[in-house]
Amino acid sequence: MAMKRLDQWLVDEGYYPSRERARLAIMAGEVEIEGKGSRLKAGTHLGPGDRVVVKSAPRFVSRGGDKLEGVLERWNIDVAGLEALDVGASTGGFTHCLLQRGASRVTCLDVGKGQLHWKLRRDPRVTVMESVNVRHLDPEKIPYRPDLVTVDVSFISLRLVFPALSKIMDDQSVLIGLIKPQFEAGRGKVGRKGVVRDAQVHREVLLQVLQAAGAEGFLLKGLLPSPLRGADGNIEYFAWWVKGGGVEGDEFTVNIEKAVKEAWGSI
Repeated sequence: MAMKRLDQWLVDEGYYPSRERARLAIMAGEVEIEGKGSRLKAGTHLGPGDRVVVKSAPRFVSRGGDKLEGVLERWNIDVAGLEALDVGASTGGFTHCLLQRGASRVTCLDVGKGQLHWKLRRDPRVTVMESVNVRHLDPEKIPYRPDLVTVDVSFISLRLVFPALSKIMDDQSVLIGLIKPQFEAGRGKVGRKGVVRDAQVHREVLLQVLQAAGAEGFLLKGLLPSPLRGADGNIEYFAWWVKGGGVEGDEFTVNIEKAVKEAWGSI
């Protein structure tokens, strides 16, 4: 083994998506070198013959994979063999989860560039579409009509994405979207550090998003709070839709109330 910093080695080997994540794991004692224990530093250099043991390596390249897996399990959604499109792929947590659960291939679309983890970037099942705004996406640029679309976008309302998605999805295809109240609520309804702390704002936001989806022909099948909060502590929600049809009125209200109560406890 060539001399290399421990944190960099952990990233290069795919254990963690960034040196910062690797550093935190090292500090927490989750990484050790055989014969040298776990009292290590991120800058520890590995020598020839050193064997690294990672006690609790994450399953996915980002927390997004854990979020998505949680709702796929609860909804009992089988993605095996499906061709998927991951909108707002970023590091690739959703993509990693889909591939581990048997998706045949995934197209990773993001407005940014260079964020997708190298482990996924070199996977032959992955097609990378960088510097692409989904709102202006040319359907002809996608290599296939996706069976499944996942969406995790920031600094933009999910409502603005539905029209573009409707054009690239066939009837009966599945859409799973992460609803982030901090990017849906008006500026005056978002608290300090970008956190929404009012359950009523969540109700309003969810209703607006579900109505917008229904208007574009998406049938609501499920609504759940994300199993993990956002990076700043925001409560977020996953919605499951099927293309073709729509749901309105009281059924929206029932789904919203159940999801908000689960997220916030008895309120």
